[in-house]
Amino acid sequence: MPMDLGIDLGTANTLVYEKKSGIVLNEPSMVIRSRKTRQVLAIGDEARDMLGRTPDGVQALRPIRNGVITSFGGTVELLRYVIKKATKNNFLRVRTVICVPCSITEVERRAVTEAAQSAGAREVYLIEEPLAAAIGCGVDISQPHGSMIVNVGAGITEVAVVSLGGVVVSHSVRVAGETFDNAIVQYVKKRYNTSIGDVTAEQVKCEIGSVYFHKDKEKMEISGRDMVTGLPKTAIVATDEIREVLQEYANQIVDAVKMALENTPPELASDIMESGIVLAGGGAKLRGLGRLINVSTEIPVYIAESPMECVAVGAGKSLDFLLEMNRKSRFL
Repeated sequence: MPMDLGIDLGTANTLVYEKKSGIVLNEPSMVIRSRKTRQVLAIGDEARDMLGRTPDGVQALRPIRNGVITSFGGTVELLRYVIKKATKNNFLRVRTVICVPCSITEVERRAVTEAAQSAGAREVYLIEEPLAAAIGCGVDISQPHGSMIVNVGAGITEVAVVSLGGVVVSHSVRVAGETFDNAIVQYVKKRYNTSIGDVTAEQVKCEIGSVYFHKDKEKMEISGRDMVTGLPKTAIVATDEIREVLQEYANQIVDAVKMALENTPPELASDIMESGIVLAGGGAKLRGLGRLINVSTEIPVYIAESPMECVAVGAGKSLDFLLEMNRKSRFL
């Protein structure tokens, strides 16, 4: 019997779903290797722990950016690592479903397939991320009913309307989790003359970040480096100022939702008005994002039960559906 894996190959994290065990791996999409010998020194969790602590001559590599391969060799090493770890070295026969953005080209799709095959997968299938997210959220995509999924990842946000097993309308923007983190880094540098890292920025985003007004006024102390003296420095940031920083980018996600709605056929649009919009991906947890979309579109917005995992879960559960579609296509 082959082992079936659903792989969410994300900019920040790679998740692997196995039908019998559920999510079996969730590690950073990161590879650390020697610049001189190109030898891989660490992958995943181990690579993250080494980040910022490596000597000269060592390169920290994120082989996936915005759902697209930027380093073929790095992607092969990453996939080989996650497949090996998820299957416990059982390479006899592995079938994988890998999530890709709707907007990538045929050449980019082929690169993902070839990378997975080079990493040891015997059979490779690709599925669009919003479609996988819909399946992972429990949406029956085979029905003639329109559902809108907003998948907010680390590098890209994809808005898609799915019906009858496919994506009818899609629109993507390169505004996502990393965009919000970088905005916080730049703001703290400009406002407090303090340099902070991406990890600290993400903590600020998760703990006090929001994109819609709420009564709670929170503050957080952050540590960084003084831009003038180079010495360690602390600063205190508040919810209100972080909201102002993030709202500009959140509005771009709202605009993407509106654009997708404008291009949606009337029958499917009425379905969405009734069933609402589903938020998925790690960025769905950003406080106030669902409320901002709801107020701007007057459509109910729901956050997936496990937003960060639903894409990988949907990919794993989609294999039987994809195999059936593949068999039918031979007779068309």
